[in-house]
Amino acid sequence: MADQEPTWLTQEAFDRLTAELEYLQTEKRPEIVKRIEIARDEGDLKENGGYHAAREEQGKNEGRIAQLKALLANAHVGEATDTSKVGPGMVVTVTLAGDDMKFLLGSREVAATTDLDVYSEKSPLGSAILGAVEGETRHYTAPNGNDMEVVVKSFVPYEA
Repeated sequence: MADQEPTWLTQEAFDRLTAELEYLQTEKRPEIVKRIEIARDEGDLKENGGYHAAREEQGKNEGRIAQLKALLANAHVGEATDTSKVGPGMVVTVTLAGDDMKFLLGSREVAATTDLDVYSEKSPLGSAILGAVEGETRHYTAPNGNDMEVVVKSFVPYEA
C-alpha cells in the first residue's frame, strides 16, 4: 500500500476516524471476543446463532479496522497544498449537464463533517476534474455509461 495515493481529510474527519479506530480496537474488539467465548461455551456451534452472529460482527469489525488503518496511514490532513489547479481539499463549482454544482473534492469520510456534497477524487467526476484549471472543460463516463461534459467554473481551498 505504499504506492497508494494520499486521501485528503479535514482535521475533524481525521480526528473522528482516529477515535473510531481506537474504539474498535480497544473496546469493541474485546467485547466481541468475549461474546464469542460465551457463545462457544454454550456448546454445539453449528446451531448456535449467537456464536455465528458474533463471528460475523467480528469479521466486519476487523474489516473496518483494516480500512481505517489504511485510510489514516495515507491521509493528507489539512488544507489543499496546490491551489493553482483542482485537487483534493478544494471546494469546486462546475457546470454539469447545464446545472451548476458546488462540492468538496475529498474522501467520502469527510461528508460527516460538512454540509457540502463530497465527491471522492477517485470517483468518475472527481478523477475527471483533477488537475483542471478554471474554465477548463473535461469529459468523463458516468456510471450509467453516458459521456458527461463538465466545465470547471471555480475552486477554492476548503475551510472548515
